[in-house]
Amino acid sequence: MISKLLIIGHVWPEPRSSAAGSRMMQLIEGFQKEDYEIIFASACTKSDNAFDLSEIGIVQATIEMNHSSFDHFIKSFKPDVVLFDRFMTEEQFGWRVAEQCPNALRVLDTEDLHSLRKGREQAFKDGATFDQSYLFNDFAKREMASIYRCDLSLIISEFEMEVLKSDFKIPDFLMFYLPFQIDHVSEEIMKNLPTFNQRQDFITIGNFLHEPNYNAALYLKETIWPLIKLQLPNAKLHVYGAYASQKVTQLHQDASGFLIKGYAKDVHKVMANAKVCLAPLRFGAGLKGKLVDAMLNGTPCAMSSIAAEGMFGDLKPNGCVEDDPHGFAEQAVQLYQEEMLWKEKQQHGFTVIQERFNKATFHTLFFKTISAIMVQLEEHRHENFTGQMLQHHALQSTKYMSKWIEEKNR
Repeated sequence: MISKLLIIGHVWPEPRSSAAGSRMMQLIEGFQKEDYEIIFASACTKSDNAFDLSEIGIVQATIEMNHSSFDHFIKSFKPDVVLFDRFMTEEQFGWRVAEQCPNALRVLDTEDLHSLRKGREQAFKDGATFDQSYLFNDFAKREMASIYRCDLSLIISEFEMEVLKSDFKIPDFLMFYLPFQIDHVSEEIMKNLPTFNQRQDFITIGNFLHEPNYNAALYLKETIWPLIKLQLPNAKLHVYGAYASQKVTQLHQDASGFLIKGYAKDVHKVMANAKVCLAPLRFGAGLKGKLVDAMLNGTPCAMSSIAAEGMFGDLKPNGCVEDDPHGFAEQAVQLYQEEMLWKEKQQHGFTVIQERFNKATFHTLFFKTISAIMVQLEEHRHENFTGQMLQHHALQSTKYMSKWIEEKNR
């Protein structure tokens, strides 16, 4: 009998615009490999950059928030697994899933820890050192409640696994470490990539709807790029990213070689032709898709510790990790000029892809875990009394607020 999966998307996946979009496509591919029948549903408006899931055999459904039509929709599909894309979708639809399909396995894909990202952003704005007072914010209360209400939460970073265990005391059995899942970079692909001498200029990339990416671009323009230009007056920085608003495009400056390019139709092409990738993120969370794209295309990186977080484990990074702007610029220039160093860091990137993000390894472990929980779902939930308690209260408060909104909208 074919298993059924319902994915409730916060947004429609845009794999060419964001790491979150790529992550969602990896999850879909994994469930397809296990022969799941899949419906992807979202209440969000679909943008022009959204991937057409029907091309890969996925049914797409538009759903409404605060509307009983969702109850009929999910009851008719009867999913075995429901995957919530970020905690906000679980807040909106989790109680309806629990009511209409109580035996469905509820899985939360956190994407990144929003509470960690928001706390770091606030600390940055306050010019303060990030600590628990910033971590234990209102987002954290909502996010942790959502994790407890679900049967399993997918955590993308080992660092975030540790934060959840140490700071929030989330039990191990409610979490599964699932980073990016990537195919091995073959020798043939490596051999055909542009060489050191065939590449030129710097690159940075990131969806500009994501505040850490805009902040990093601003930091580059105002602080780091002028330091690099002093040593490399002919170099250019190509700044790519979807949804570049006016505040982004006004950073463009031909004279200084700071070039806002906007949406990259083919991230692999632009990354493979650049010599060095710059990622000086000052706050954020999760894993950085830009670093994965750089490693896949053999492009060494100069990055901040926030950008590098959770990426490399005990392995050597595909470049330099530096938070001081002068040190960052100095090491970026060194990477750009020294071919032997550049090749060494490139090779580190290929090793990281193979040893830390191997698709086959994580696929097997993930679906073994899914199967084991489904077999003993009742016992699994009995072990999570906090989740049962939160589910009970969420069913009452969210349910009646939603019903009130539905009646009001009539």
